[in-house]
Amino acid sequence: MTAMPAHTHDEVDWAARLPAMLRGDALDAETFAGVASRLTSELPDTATVVDVGCGTGGMSAALAAELGRRGGGTLILVDATEVLLEQALESATKAAAGAPVRVSTVVADIAGGLPSDVVPPADLIWASAVVHHLPDQQAGVAALAATLGDGGVLALAEGPRQSQCLPWELGIGEPGLERRLLAARDEWFCELRAGMAGVVAMPYGWNVALRRAGLVDVTSFSYLFDHPAPASAAVLAAALDQLAWISRAGAERVGEADQETVHRLTDPADPAFLGNREDVFLFATGTVYWGRSR
Repeated sequence: MTAMPAHTHDEVDWAARLPAMLRGDALDAETFAGVASRLTSELPDTATVVDVGCGTGGMSAALAAELGRRGGGTLILVDATEVLLEQALESATKAAAGAPVRVSTVVADIAGGLPSDVVPPADLIWASAVVHHLPDQQAGVAALAATLGDGGVLALAEGPRQSQCLPWELGIGEPGLERRLLAARDEWFCELRAGMAGVVAMPYGWNVALRRAGLVDVTSFSYLFDHPAPASAAVLAAALDQLAWISRAGAERVGEADQETVHRLTDPADPAFLGNREDVFLFATGTVYWGRSR
């Protein structure tokens, strides 16, 4: 593991979220595989791929598997949280299944770009839900684009990803709880960004950001995370993770009645416990914006 000076630019304890992130990786493995296949389909042989903000390695594993199927390559995992990197390394190495895929890790804060002494020019850089945590998002995109090799691809999975898991009416509390919690979470994040040192507004979309970074052939595609009701035990666990996450982020921005409803839904001893319901689901959309260096 290569270590560089690193820190996150938000208030999130990512290490504490490791178990929930792993549960999400397991549920979303099929979706990740489809996205990885699409992104790697035109890469050169023995390509160099960089997974920036790799988290616990759900997409890292999918990229490693694709490189293995293509005959090998190099996969570099980058994150600012070492415990997440260790898990991502384990997941990616296992997914490569003995194929000639070299997997390494770099602890780094990408706000100033990727360290060129340990990250070579890349054929593909994948950055999921990480650039929006940087004070200057456009500068972050430009720094990632500068790390691409000739004809390399930068793929950003960014934009609103509003996961849903609850029916509109729950039988307790007021209808529309999840919408209010998501709105409160968005308010929290806006306040978080506003308080970042050196924050710079980016009043345009991610495709425009890629073009402003000098990339060409900029386009996008969307994908689904779809686990319909009735929920499996794994989906119920992930839904509880989701509810706990959005309620913590917005706890001070919703009323006491909604806070009480969340408490009841997440209390295994309460008759209203979410884990006892048959109508829980998980549904979300994601979008990848990608462009190519000249």
